[in-house]
Amino acid sequence: MPELPEVESLREFLDSHLTGQEIVRVLPLAVSVLKTWAPPLSAIEGTSVTSVGRHGKWLDIGAGGLHLVIHLARAGWLRWLDEIPAAPPRPGKGPLALRTRLASGSGFDLTEAGTAKRLAVHLVRDPAEVPAISRLGPDPLAAEFDRDALAALLAGERRRIKGALRDQSLIAGIGNAYSDEILHAARMSPFKPVGHLGDDEITTLYEVLRTTLGAAVERSRGVAAGRLKAEKKSGLRVHGRTGEPCPVCGDTIREVSFSDSSLQYCPTCQTGGKPLADRRMSRLLK
Repeated sequence: MPELPEVESLREFLDSHLTGQEIVRVLPLAVSVLKTWAPPLSAIEGTSVTSVGRHGKWLDIGAGGLHLVIHLARAGWLRWLDEIPAAPPRPGKGPLALRTRLASGSGFDLTEAGTAKRLAVHLVRDPAEVPAISRLGPDPLAAEFDRDALAALLAGERRRIKGALRDQSLIAGIGNAYSDEILHAARMSPFKPVGHLGDDEITTLYEVLRTTLGAAVERSRGVAAGRLKAEKKSGLRVHGRTGEPCPVCGDTIREVSFSDSSLQYCPTCQTGGKPLADRRMSRLLK
């Protein structure tokens, strides 16, 4: 799933390629992709792009007083085309979900792999009209997001730290992969209750959160859209690396599986050498 660093890189890429360009056609090709009907997509056609923004993991293309906002979800992606094929695509064929054509002949496709169709496109007059955007917490890389802001967000939290970091209404943009990376760098168990964090641990968490996301943004900056997935994977130290040695201590990276996702961690660095129970396996053994 694209998270804050990858979406920020896509934003920068689109800002340089879209701003000032006229949108000729926005063509949805999957029934599930378009989440709004008024205004119609035709309302943005014939207008020029004035801005490309980001709200957490959402892209926001502004044109003609409207906003085309995009959430790539778990299996979605954006593919830039210097030249859009002349032949119109066939709906329902392959992963193609939406195509946007520009007057210059270039444009971009939105694609989504798999059967769980969660990629979402909204056309609205104000991004806050999208409920998921209106509920977003602060951006963790914003200048005003300091250590005290994080402490205030965590005050009174009863969840485990892994779940809190992934909650978009608490902090916008952090998903499964970067929460694993942040907690590994902070040497914290993903199951540690937020309420058990001391002042020094909150300071460490804040510093690691900012440096981990900031470094990922820098690695992604200037990388072509088609290479961002590979760039993200190459920069991850623990997430998606079950069975590999921890790059810090050499212990074996372990995994806890859930119904639709998994987390990775290092027992030596994060849990005092104790493996966490794999909840999926625990259920099977009962």
